[in-house]
Amino acid sequence: MARKIRIFDTTLRDGEQSPGASMNIEEKLEVAKQLARLKVDVIEAGFPISSPGDFESVKAVAETVKGPAVAGLCRAANADIDRAWEALQHAKKPLIHTFLATSDIHLEKKLKKTRLEALDIAVAAVKRAKGYTEEVEFSAEDASRSDFDYLCQVVEAVIDAGATIVNLPDTVGYAIPSEYGEMIRRVIETVPNSKKAIFSVHCHNDLGLGVANSLAAVANGAGQVECTINGLGERAGNAAMEEVVMAIHTRTDLFKATTGINTREIYRASRLVSDVTGLDVQVNKAIVGMNAFAHEAGIHQHGVMQDKRTYEIMDAESVGLTESKLVLGKHSGRHAFEDRLKSMGYHLGKAELDKAFARFKITADKKKEIFDEDLEAIVADEAYTIPSKYELTYMNVMSSLEGIPTATIKLKSDCGDIVEAGIGVGSVDAIYKTIDKMVEAEYCLVDFVVKSVTGGTDALGEVTIKLEAANGEIYTGRGASLDVVEAAAKAYVNAINKLAHYEKLRGNGGKPKDKATL
Repeated sequence: MARKIRIFDTTLRDGEQSPGASMNIEEKLEVAKQLARLKVDVIEAGFPISSPGDFESVKAVAETVKGPAVAGLCRAANADIDRAWEALQHAKKPLIHTFLATSDIHLEKKLKKTRLEALDIAVAAVKRAKGYTEEVEFSAEDASRSDFDYLCQVVEAVIDAGATIVNLPDTVGYAIPSEYGEMIRRVIETVPNSKKAIFSVHCHNDLGLGVANSLAAVANGAGQVECTINGLGERAGNAAMEEVVMAIHTRTDLFKATTGINTREIYRASRLVSDVTGLDVQVNKAIVGMNAFAHEAGIHQHGVMQDKRTYEIMDAESVGLTESKLVLGKHSGRHAFEDRLKSMGYHLGKAELDKAFARFKITADKKKEIFDEDLEAIVADEAYTIPSKYELTYMNVMSSLEGIPTATIKLKSDCGDIVEAGIGVGSVDAIYKTIDKMVEAEYCLVDFVVKSVTGGTDALGEVTIKLEAANGEIYTGRGASLDVVEAAAKAYVNAINKLAHYEKLRGNGGKPKDKATL
């Protein structure tokens, strides 16, 4: 019988630590619900003590999402563990995840602790967490660069203290698959009480080996893989969940294992995470990239037409990809629209559905053919929003080859209507400089990306922008429209609203939340 490999998804914690990938609470809940539909075993919802926002996010996921266990990360410190439990206590399956570095460089340079001191701290942390909940995970940060005998000593001690899961992360992406797999095997064989715990791995991708190291660990006895959707995470990111899962799924002959993941929800999860973070998936990304199942070479096309197995080792349908096809038009009703969204994996509340349907009707009046990609852009633009301090109600932009681009903008705010005009070196620059004069916030534009959702001159244009606030926080805004200039304006206002909302929650600016890496 094939053994079960647990999938521990840390998109909402480590994945969110990708520069510019911050999510608001509503977006985190949407991603968590999709992870539940994927049937991941654990959702690491955040680092509760790092900020009030992270605490509320973990608490909301713990109270709302059913199915997977919900984990909160905490340092090996009493205050961290107590705060984690406060956020997790209403989860049906809570999991406290505590960590402490075990490598000499971390002990000496960062923690300034001896090995013995660190061992005592780790054991005390596990015991305190165990007092709150049965499921406790301990991570030996920088395990791949730790002294092997000391690492085994720590692992044995935390298992004796009550850890049910022991994670041996490659925190800095230093390991090579052969040595990492061997380390996992040797620890399991050396530690006398290893059978009392599940061994987990958390691999970073600094050398492009995150997935390879994770799979090497699975082949050598690891029972849990920690990963993220689209490979998001610190620096070069984490092992990509979709790649780990589909490798095990495709090569069951080699791994003799299964994950239990509903693979048909993979593409939907990838698209959702891309939408809410503003981080696009590279076109040649394995499993979920635009070209993952595309064939251009003539000999490849001929082979695929005869039998897909000639050049495809998995079916596109197995990860939730289908051919884009006409689904709706301007005469389609609300029920048909709602049914199509459900079949695509979207489950919207009444208010979100109302907004999305209204936007669909406006788009359908202007665009003859509505494709799945159009619906995805509409939902991303309308459904995942926060309270808006500013609303774009009027815009008139003038530009010509020899003239000076000008923009006249009206914003509706909580203080009334604001009207302003301005100029710029181009249409978008004129819009942004005009809006800058109208809003009460400090920021600078750090990224601007525009793309078409589908082909044709009537394609929806999708704009993603990133603003950096005075405190260093990055806020992502997205906008979609048949007019790319309008999409640019909507994306800008969307990002400004996020900035205003979260600075208000923090009391007009605060330090960015603490981060933790494994």
